[in-house]
Amino acid sequence: MTQSPLFPFTSKSKVANRGTSPEAFLTEMVEWARTADDSIFAPNKLNDIYAKVKPELGPFPTLIRRKAVMLEVLRVLAGFESSWDWTEGVDTSRLGDDTPANSEAGAWQVSYDAHRLAPELAALLKDKGITNGVEFQQATKFDHPFAMEFVARLMRVTTKHNGPLYKGKERLAIRKSLRGEEHSIYPWLKLSAVDEFEAAISQ
Repeated sequence: MTQSPLFPFTSKSKVANRGTSPEAFLTEMVEWARTADDSIFAPNKLNDIYAKVKPELGPFPTLIRRKAVMLEVLRVLAGFESSWDWTEGVDTSRLGDDTPANSEAGAWQVSYDAHRLAPELAALLKDKGITNGVEFQQATKFDHPFAMEFVARLMRVTTKHNGPLYKGKERLAIRKSLRGEEHSIYPWLKLSAVDEFEAAISQ
């Protein structure tokens, strides 16, 4: 693993009460973004994550800038969902029943059943030979490039899979104890961190 070019800049700034992201975590994200498929970041007409963060992090004039914005979202979201723990297990605060299909795992706490939301997600699982929720949980914990691509592609089709991505009136759908803006990613996003990610990807 090469040393992260990001430390000690704002890419390591605090996220809520979760602390700061480990240097190694940031490094892996940058290395993934350098070679990740351009289609993951390409403009679309959906109310996706880029539309959601435009007031905080826009505009997005180039592909590299779009990659950097995605990394900043991933940084903050992973802080909320797992405190940057690649091997985070199932959310124990779930109110409903856990099944292999709906049980979240990994740094971004995504679940196998999310693959039904878009053909590209299903295709990604097929390419990896993942056919069930148990296999998915293992992959999202230990295959870090897969985990990053899956959650990034997921956020291009919906921002309703992760509670911290809900914004404005959408947050009324979340249980009351987690509705406050302090529980969403948006107050914690840093434009200066996007600048740093962009510079790092370009190296």
